[in-house]
Amino acid sequence: MEGTISTKDKETIIVKAPGRTCLFGDHQDYLELPVIACAISRHITLKAKKNANCLLNIDQPDIGEKRSIDLNKGIIPVGKDDFFMAAIDLLADYGCYPDQGYDIVITGNIPINAGTSSSSALVVAWVEFLITSFGCDVPVTPKFVAEMAYQAEVVYHGMPGGKMDQYSIGLGHVIYLETGTPLYYETFEKFIPGLIVGVSGIPKDTSGVLRELRDKAQLSVLTIKKYLKEFDLSKVSIENIGSYLAYVPEDLQVFFVAAVRNHSITREALLEFRRPTLDLKKIGALMLEHHGILRDYLNITVPLIDNMVDAALEAGAYGAKIVGSGRGGCIVVLSPKDKEDTVIASIRAVGAKDAFTVQVDPGARVKK
Repeated sequence: MEGTISTKDKETIIVKAPGRTCLFGDHQDYLELPVIACAISRHITLKAKKNANCLLNIDQPDIGEKRSIDLNKGIIPVGKDDFFMAAIDLLADYGCYPDQGYDIVITGNIPINAGTSSSSALVVAWVEFLITSFGCDVPVTPKFVAEMAYQAEVVYHGMPGGKMDQYSIGLGHVIYLETGTPLYYETFEKFIPGLIVGVSGIPKDTSGVLRELRDKAQLSVLTIKKYLKEFDLSKVSIENIGSYLAYVPEDLQVFFVAAVRNHSITREALLEFRRPTLDLKKIGALMLEHHGILRDYLNITVPLIDNMVDAALEAGAYGAKIVGSGRGGCIVVLSPKDKEDTVIASIRAVGAKDAFTVQVDPGARVKK
């Protein structure tokens, strides 16, 4: 998707954007620490067909919502969480001006409010549609699409999230992402056999949990920086963590320790993904270690989530962990290929709403 894009001669445009799962680094990107995530083979599909008026008629039958955007009115005041208008507003700075009406139907099979980023997939698909339909006066890359989606979903509305969701969906495959300045990422076009998502059916509280844990973790770091001006969280190791705890108030120490330990696990996992052949048992063990920190230090699991993880392990999985903000949502499991059905049945048997296999997805794309 290099260069300026416009397909104004096309009557119909179809965009597909995948969900994502976080393999390592939950509750890390808002601390400018790295994450490892991957796009998964569940999608939001946006189908747009030209109409004879100047309206963007948006139908989301899965959630029973419809709206129309009158392009004759220009950029109207953007309401809270209105990602559609936020993206239009942001892209105007890059020469993208909607001037043709479309009837748009948006559907998907990504579980909603389950930690698999259905909302971010929607925003990425919307950004792809706008650029594809109305052009853009800067070189367009998957990174540009991901950044515009991040700006529209998070920055524009003052939300607490990081860049993991939009970048893993926009760039696809497995991604190692450092969200500091400058942004750095590596993508790995690796097949991961035995990847399973288990959906608890308990809605997650994304904004509330993220804001609570982000604020406490960031406060622990800021407290240290009062005394050590050059402090860099990314350079703290498990071995020297004790030398910093004296600067952290006791009620914040658990959040600081969790950040350091999770960062260490993510760095170890990165070494595994850089190897020519994946050691699935090692990666599974690291996932389980990561889950333990999210459960015992950050307290973001609930009994059903822990039961799902335990059931997967008892059925022979290499590892499993909660995904995303937590206190609901889903888990990701790494299973031997020949035990997938048993693992899925075991997860469902303890009360999960659903469980299914997924493959690593190449990322958001416009259907040619």
